[in-house]
Amino acid sequence: MATTKKSILNKLYVVFVIITLFLVAIIFQLTDIQFSEGEKYRHISEQLTLRNDTIYANRGSVFSEDGSLLATSMSQYEIRMDAVTVAGEVFEKNVRALSQELSKMLGNSVSHWERKIRKARNSKNRYLFIARKLGYTEYIKIKSFPIFNLGMYKGGFIAKQSTVRAHPLGKVAERTIGYDDYRGAPGIEGAYRKYLKGKNGLRLEQKIAKGQWKPINDRNEKEPVNGKDIVTTLNVNIQDIAHHSLLRQLEYYEAEHGCVVVMETETGEIKAISNLGRGSNGKYYEKRNYAVYESHEPGSAFKLMSMVVALETGAIDTSTVVDTGNGRYRMHGRYINDSKRGGYGKITAARALEVSSNIAFARLIDENFGEHPEKFINALYKMNLNDKLGLPIKGEGEPLIPNPDHEIWSKNALPSIAYGYNLKLTPLQTLTFYNAIANNGEMVKPRFVKEIRSWNKHVESFGKEVINNAICSKETVAKIQEVLKNVVSRGTGRKLYSEDFSMAGKTGTARVKYGNYQEWLKDKKYISSFTGYFPAENPKYSCIVVIHEPNTKTGFYGADVSGPVFKDIAQKIYTTNHIINEIENKTPDFENVKNDFEKYYAISNKEIKSIPNVKGMAAMDAISLLENLGLKVRFSGNGKVVSQSLNEGAKLVKGATINIKLS
Repeated sequence: MATTKKSILNKLYVVFVIITLFLVAIIFQLTDIQFSEGEKYRHISEQLTLRNDTIYANRGSVFSEDGSLLATSMSQYEIRMDAVTVAGEVFEKNVRALSQELSKMLGNSVSHWERKIRKARNSKNRYLFIARKLGYTEYIKIKSFPIFNLGMYKGGFIAKQSTVRAHPLGKVAERTIGYDDYRGAPGIEGAYRKYLKGKNGLRLEQKIAKGQWKPINDRNEKEPVNGKDIVTTLNVNIQDIAHHSLLRQLEYYEAEHGCVVVMETETGEIKAISNLGRGSNGKYYEKRNYAVYESHEPGSAFKLMSMVVALETGAIDTSTVVDTGNGRYRMHGRYINDSKRGGYGKITAARALEVSSNIAFARLIDENFGEHPEKFINALYKMNLNDKLGLPIKGEGEPLIPNPDHEIWSKNALPSIAYGYNLKLTPLQTLTFYNAIANNGEMVKPRFVKEIRSWNKHVESFGKEVINNAICSKETVAKIQEVLKNVVSRGTGRKLYSEDFSMAGKTGTARVKYGNYQEWLKDKKYISSFTGYFPAENPKYSCIVVIHEPNTKTGFYGADVSGPVFKDIAQKIYTTNHIINEIENKTPDFENVKNDFEKYYAISNKEIKSIPNVKGMAAMDAISLLENLGLKVRFSGNGKVVSQSLNEGAKLVKGATINIKLS
């Protein structure tokens, strides 16, 4: 019995020793993890519960040459609530008042909001959704509500800021101003993204229930650095004129699409550019940047280039006579026709350009360069006509002027090129050549941007760039300038002539989609254009208007379809005295822009219960302020607010419409 008892005690002792050793091993392992590998596991834990959330920098703004906003980033706020962090006494005392304020601002009943917040507190919801897409004024207001006014830690107020890109001019010049997002990076926004985008910041966030994250504190780990501002060459007044003039003509002729560009002759600065295409609903909007990307046969507009080569090489003079016969001429097995029934008979080379005779140019070029066509083609190349302009905006179309070794060359290639077929140019490339004629032979690169600025300080300028100091002699330029004046006064552009202001230019009418000529005859398609400059003496601006596929029942000749747009732009620039304004207002008044913003900021920080006075404010600031107050804004004109339909001090009613008139 004693032996058995002793045996049991020995076994218990062995078990005790084993358990003790096992516990010692566990304690050792835990100690080893705590001290030897503790940092590693703490890091893993933090990775699972903490993260750096990106705070996206505000993109820089895009301005017109006078400082008007063309594109800017606007803040939007999403509001959440940590319903758990609020002290019990504070919560019970103020939850009803908070619900009342939320009901007034966001709609729904007071009881709806109180039930929602109480439910979130009971379910320990630390990220309750309140509202999204609030403007700055609404953000300031909601931040002052009961409970929320205690901040993040005591009041559970969580605000996440984001930015959206706004275009005060709406769709006007949209493709040229551009964007830089999931749709790509066309236009100025894409070309100058390295300046505009800024540097993103970081904010530490903690993982909470249901996979949601909330900021740990009010400060950021790394502050974002906003992007720089772009000052463009665009003039909002000329842009408005060009856009609406083109739109009216497209609608009248039921055209497929069209574009217009206005360029400052001496500098190459683009003052206006509009590209409108017809959508499936029949309305016109900025679908593509046709002026920059679309290469097509220029038709009669190219006769100017042929004339310059013929004069410059000494092959002809303006007085050289060419026989156009009865308006129908057979060359290399095919017929060439003039638009005038019965033809022009014998006319001078100058008159041939004035009346836009296809036969005359085909004969003049073929008879003088037919044996050595490369001489004509090389002369065109020397004037940079086969070179891309090298625009910073992506998508420039490729020019094509074939030489005798090209696969599309034939006996008919040379006479066809002479009057604008069998080659391709974009509208902007064509305009650049015409602008060189207006600029006494100096070819300058089209330019969309004046300078880069940061916090109202100059960073970088973009000056005039010369492509070719002299595309031809001064004598040739003078002769061509005289003929282009006569095109308007007595040639194909005579319908555009005005005694009040002078213009010079060339009409253009080109067939398109004519591969199957018999099919084309059943449904004729044309490109109508007018390219020129004004005033005819000491030109200030050059301009091109191109309209594709107008309804031929209404008209299709360049003088009828595109010419009136050119004249309307020139006339309005003259009558509104923009030429003088352009000279006097070269530098944007950024001090005024700053003052406008400060005025807007001061008003937006107040709790507004009545209609504010927005007279004198910039359009962008006034519209932003009024919309953030819950008003529907309708406006007309450009510039600053000169009148408002709802008087200052009137009771603010959300959803009401206010009409503002801009200068």
